[in-house]
Amino acid sequence: MTETILRKSIYLKASPSDVWAYLTDPEKLAIWFHKPKTPLEVGEYEMFGTESGDKLMWGDVLVSDPPNRLEYTFSIAPMGGAISTVKWRLEEVPGGTYLSLIHEGLPQGAEAFGLTLALDKGWDDHIARMRNSLHDS
Repeated sequence: MTETILRKSIYLKASPSDVWAYLTDPEKLAIWFHKPKTPLEVGEYEMFGTESGDKLMWGDVLVSDPPNRLEYTFSIAPMGGAISTVKWRLEEVPGGTYLSLIHEGLPQGAEAFGLTLALDKGWDDHIARMRNSLHDS
C-alpha cells in the first residue's frame, strides 16, 4: 500500500521571516490555524481552538530552523492516537516566499480515507486564511 501524504504549496507576498512568524508565533497562528500557549520551538506543544479553547492538536516540534524549516509531529483526536509528521519549508523568492507543506505518516486504508479528506480540506482552508491575512496586512 502506498503511504498517504498530503502536499501543499503556496506563494506568499511576504518575507520568509514574516511567514515564519505565522508558523510559530501564538498570536499569528491564532489568525489562521490553532493557538498554542507558547511559541513553537523544539519540544512539546499543544494547540487550542481560538473560539472553543479546546485542545485540538498536540505533538513535538522536531526541527526549528528559522526562517527555513519547521517540522513537528501532529496528532488530533480523530487519529485515535496515531502520530503523523508535518514539514514546512520556506524559500525566499523574488517578491516573497514559496511555502511548502508535507503532511506524512497519516493513517492508512479505506476506513481512514474520510480523515484524509478532512485533513486535505482543512489544510486548504487554513493556508487560504494565512494568505489572506498576510496579503491584507
